Amino acid sequence: MKEEYRSYIEEAYDIVKHAANVIGPRLPGGENERKFAKYMADKLGAIGIKAKTEPFAVSPRASIGGIPYIGTFGFIVSILIYFAFGIGALWYGMALFTCATWFWIISSVFLYKRWCDEFFPRCKSQNTYGELLPPDGKYDYTIFLSGHTDTSWNWNHSVKTYVHKRNIMVGVIGIYAKVGFGAVCYVFLTLVCVFMAFMRCPWFYDLAWRNAIADSAAYHNFVAALHFLPLITAWGCSFLYMWNNKKEENASPGAMDNATGIGLSYAVTKYFHDNPEKMPKNCRIIDFNCGAEEAGLRGSMAFADEHRGQDILKNAWNINIDSVADAEYFEVVIKDDWQFTRFDKDLEQMFKDTFKELQIESKTGGCIHNPVGGCDSTPFTKAGVKSVTFAAQNPMLTYYYHTFRDTPDRFSPETVGLGFEVVLGVIDKIAKFQEEHGYNGVNN
Repeated sequence: MKEEYRSYIEEAYDIVKHAANVIGPRLPGGENERKFAKYMADKLGAIGIKAKTEPFAVSPRASIGGIPYIGTFGFIVSILIYFAFGIGALWYGMALFTCATWFWIISSVFLYKRWCDEFFPRCKSQNTYGELLPPDGKYDYTIFLSGHTDTSWNWNHSVKTYVHKRNIMVGVIGIYAKVGFGAVCYVFLTLVCVFMAFMRCPWFYDLAWRNAIADSAAYHNFVAALHFLPLITAWGCSFLYMWNNKKEENASPGAMDNATGIGLSYAVTKYFHDNPEKMPKNCRIIDFNCGAEEAGLRGSMAFADEHRGQDILKNAWNINIDSVADAEYFEVVIKDDWQFTRFDKDLEQMFKDTFKELQIESKTGGCIHNPVGGCDSTPFTKAGVKSVTFAAQNPMLTYYYHTFRDTPDRFSPETVGLGFEVVLGVIDKIAKFQEEHGYNGVNN
């Protein structure tokens, strides 16, 4: 660690400790998320950068936070099957309901679409950001340093794998077994409801193959089995119900994910504020504290929608910093598979070159796809901004990812400090790229 960086790295780690230990869990749209955004706005104000706050509406449970609803729905449908034996019309409603929930699950939980947000309780979140201009006030391009202020609900199945922390795969298999069994149970319930609705519908009574099924021994055995199968599906769906804890006090304190991203974004911004001679030529730097990432990237989506086509997103780069804590897993995230979004190849190479220069060796080879969910690089990329996500995080499910065990004592300031050096190295490469392209490199 260079001595000139020490105070900035210490401040970044202090932000991590304050966020996790003093403010605590910060669920999307919650009071603690607002406290952290205000805390960072005040820190920007202390160095003469006026922070701007842009509120937006969010439905925290419409996306991944709503997984427990699936378990509740599955349990209710399992019970209703016994009533449907006597009230045949129930099958129609159950079939319609389970199919509708799959529309929500696929569009919102998996793909992060906002189509179903209006059907869930809404609250207010915010994006908070401040800009650092070059000494002469003139700029031709913008570098965003972004991280998200919110944290995740505690994932109950993950936190229990702490007993397997020396053999992560054992814990991972247990998580997938429970959740996978629950998912299979809900799929089965949907198929049963649709099939029984079809068999009971008078419109299809004249179909020969329908009647052949109704008269078969297999069908009668299946109906008989339905008298005990709901007990199994109700049990399986309970694993989905237990996916996360709805209480904020039990949520993740978010030291790694993502107070590290917020702390590093601020520390790098402050470094250039204090050392204007090292500021990239013709460059504006924006410290962007994004809200409600854990609710389906709602903050970055709101920002992209609000400013699409405006100056702030023109000729712009986004270094999205999300979870810098695991020293053996420095990586650049180049794609959100579930969002069908490939991030910027120039930034990808800049990170890889910087890792090499700093002699960083990673178990992931320094590059990964985001296997599930999404990150804030996706809305920026779709808005025309060159973006990737920088992380130092074990990509496997772990006992600390999205659990109450995501605390500062788990990782060292030195890891955060190495992240600081990586970001400075990439900014230097962006500056050279812009100079070579006449300060219009993004749009050419």
